[in-house]
Amino acid sequence: MISRMKNAAQRDKLEKKLKTLNKYKLLIIDEIGYLPFDKEASHLFFRLISMRYENISTIFTANKSYSEWGEIFGDPVIVTAILDRILHYSITLNLKGESYRLKSRKKAGMPFQKWNRGENK
Repeated sequence: MISRMKNAAQRDKLEKKLKTLNKYKLLIIDEIGYLPFDKEASHLFFRLISMRYENISTIFTANKSYSEWGEIFGDPVIVTAILDRILHYSITLNLKGESYRLKSRKKAGMPFQKWNRGENK
């Protein structure tokens, strides 16, 4: 999604892309924090969240707590602004426990093995 927004910005079509993303009654943004955001991506994400704020539902999933989002976005000011909008009307669910993927793997008799580069060749 962010790469598409960056591409639209480069072609001077960001507003059209934001309007398209704003049409969805529900937007699910999965795995925030899997990859860090660069400065441009952080600002684009903020624009999207600001546009949807107080109008349309958005679900976020992340493996990092809110206190770690500074690492993701690389700018404490923008993180504060993003979280301010996200948390204002939100319900936060903190799920703890074993991953469903790992759980099903164990159930199938295939235990999880850590992969260490260079050691498992």
